[in-house]
Amino acid sequence: MSSVHFRKEFRSHSFGPGKRMSSGNGSLEPGEQTSLLGRRSLSGLSGHEHEDHGNHHHHPKDNRVWVRWPLHVVRLTWLTLVRDYVNVLLIFVPLGIIAGELHWDSTAIFVLNFFAIIPLASLLSFATEELAATMGQALGGLMNATFGNAVELIVSIIALKEKQIRVVQASMLGSILSNILLVLGCCFFVGGLRFSEQSFNSTVASTMSSLMAVASASLIIPATLYAALSQSSQNAQDNILILSHGTAIILLIIYVMYLYFQLRSHAHLFEEANEADTENVAGTEGEEEEERLLSPWAATVALIAVTVLVSICADHLVGSIDSIVQKTGISKTFIGLVLIPIVGNAAEHVTAVVVAYKDKMDLAIGVAIGSSLQIALFVTPFLVILGWTMGIEMTLHFQTFETVAFFISGLVVTLLIQDGKSNYLEGVMCLGLYLILALAFYVYPDDASDAPGILANLLK
Repeated sequence: MSSVHFRKEFRSHSFGPGKRMSSGNGSLEPGEQTSLLGRRSLSGLSGHEHEDHGNHHHHPKDNRVWVRWPLHVVRLTWLTLVRDYVNVLLIFVPLGIIAGELHWDSTAIFVLNFFAIIPLASLLSFATEELAATMGQALGGLMNATFGNAVELIVSIIALKEKQIRVVQASMLGSILSNILLVLGCCFFVGGLRFSEQSFNSTVASTMSSLMAVASASLIIPATLYAALSQSSQNAQDNILILSHGTAIILLIIYVMYLYFQLRSHAHLFEEANEADTENVAGTEGEEEEERLLSPWAATVALIAVTVLVSICADHLVGSIDSIVQKTGISKTFIGLVLIPIVGNAAEHVTAVVVAYKDKMDLAIGVAIGSSLQIALFVTPFLVILGWTMGIEMTLHFQTFETVAFFISGLVVTLLIQDGKSNYLEGVMCLGLYLILALAFYVYPDDASDAPGILANLLK
């Protein structure tokens, strides 16, 4: 889960303290720290130049709704699109949808929709942040936490509906591994190249690693139980379903308690962790109001529109997986574990690395490990419950190899962050382990045996 402080820091780095946005009319006034793209693209829409631009089209006092509202929508859309370089990839959105609707080659459908979802994920995150900014810290933090991994959730729901359970399980595990190994490793490595050693709040990090251990146990227990039951029971799958449903409910309760712990009862721990990082962020409600680009209504409309586009592109993406597997021989496990997580987290991952480079490791840790916790404690249990209601046997019984990979990864990360310090060598360790696992899953077939006998022998 990305913390509220990270969201503020993200807006601070995106727009800079010298830049102010008014939620009232959507106008933008660049300051000294305006990004190069913003300064070039928005120079004609700021200050007096912006007024001149408006006068060229219509009188500023023109109250005709059919004139004022379309121009307002166009202006807000333009300002939203030019705020981030990744939005250049939006050209793939219509191409991906057309490819899917016209049933082009499956490889083209997969690739086009793969690149289309990346900027849509960035826009979805931005709209969520803008809407959450109007709700106060607790409710806004809850919304950010809930929608932080919306793209992965949408893709997984569509895959679950099509009974692609291997893709769902692999994408959940892949999202966790990419966050705690790939992203955290990049943060440690990039930050370590600039600073010999970086520090972060070890109390918050240890709390997150403890929750990750609980999440690991929620996968290890079904795997070991399946190994034991398969030797003596004919109803092993039914028993695993019962265990998975109960465990999913318990994990969701733990996640809700964690949100209350972070946002309400022990919020001071997380605020102290980011106190130095938020010095340049506006502290009053009035200043926060000025920093917003979209009004609540505009943010809601954007959130709905982007969600619909993500759903369409994800539907085409998932629908092309079977053909991709047949043509290339790449397993569904590898697609779900390595490729799909890149789609939903690319923009946020880049931001986390930039924050780490600026020596704000608490924020980077919050993004990397927090997002993993959200997948493990919220998204995965939610999908199990959803499959339960849909009559689909989605369980927490991952295959033995996947469960061991998750456990080892969590153990390594816990050992690395327990001292509250990081360096580039620790980043290399995380990245090296991620590459080893990616290579292993590349050669790991979808029909591999779960080998219950091995775990049964270990349990003796």
